[in-house]
Amino acid sequence: MTETPQNNAAPHQQELLLQVRDLVKHYPVRGGVLRRVVAWVKAVDGISFSIQHGETLGLVGESGCGKSTVGNCILRLLEPTSGSIELNGVDIKELDGKQLKTARRDMQVIFQDPYSSLNPRKPIGDSILAGLKIHKIGSSKEQVEMMHNMVRKVGLDPYYCHRYPHEFSGGQRQRIGIARALVLRPKFVVCDEPVSALDVSIQSQVLNLLSDLQDEFDLTYLFIAHNLSVVEHISDRVAVMYLGKIVEMAPREALFAEPLHMYTKALISAIPIPDPTLEREHILLEGEVPSPLNPPPGCHFHPRCPIATEQCSQEDPVFEEVAPNHWVACFNLEQAAQYRG
Repeated sequence: MTETPQNNAAPHQQELLLQVRDLVKHYPVRGGVLRRVVAWVKAVDGISFSIQHGETLGLVGESGCGKSTVGNCILRLLEPTSGSIELNGVDIKELDGKQLKTARRDMQVIFQDPYSSLNPRKPIGDSILAGLKIHKIGSSKEQVEMMHNMVRKVGLDPYYCHRYPHEFSGGQRQRIGIARALVLRPKFVVCDEPVSALDVSIQSQVLNLLSDLQDEFDLTYLFIAHNLSVVEHISDRVAVMYLGKIVEMAPREALFAEPLHMYTKALISAIPIPDPTLEREHILLEGEVPSPLNPPPGCHFHPRCPIATEQCSQEDPVFEEVAPNHWVACFNLEQAAQYRG
């Protein structure tokens, strides 16, 4: 079992809330007349990380790298192939039935597409109330009061609870999704690209709302995104994924000031600078992301890495701590530090 990266200098010096060890999610590929397993899609291929109480960990990477699969496995919306997922010291992977239902009150999700995540045939008030009814929290009158209070918290009028999802804008629907997730007062929330479907002008409003609610309700976030500018705004730490593995993880300031992995450097070099007088050296990656059905041997990133060596194609680099609370998986850190594109 690999060592689990810890956050010893989190902004919120609190206890450990979530610990993921060697998480694996492989999908079988069946073929032939007997539908035997002929291959495996390695969506998540053995990752470990931890999140402190009150912290936001940003999880970033290109589409298809396994970010959302990680979130779904933590919530047990998908069954992990192997590994452990401990929330408050309890392995979520080992729970079933009533135990899992009780645990799910403490962990909720905000989905990427607010429209498809709401029932179009129900008023939004019913969608928000559903969790309270399932977990039998309070009387009917108290449930309605909790719903109205949470709707106000996200900046909407309780009068809107009688309306249907199609009557709202994208930003309003995402606020409804946030209210539905937080009405149970969870401890941990998976934010699965919650602003990627919104206009840029609305994204900042929703991000600020999430930050305010985190402070008010003492929430812990796993914030999944592919936009590094968004992650930089809201995260305390950032983990960078590539083809099912975490290749770098560090506090936000350290990662954006001095990225160590070539993939991270390439992602950050693509962030636009809002000043036309300044230029940033771009690192252009050649080729496409390999298929998780047949990942490259050794370091998965080596076919696209401009400083890859023969060792990179033969050995899988160890994910290790190279600076205080800064973890990276790379054989060529010195060459990466000197690389300028």
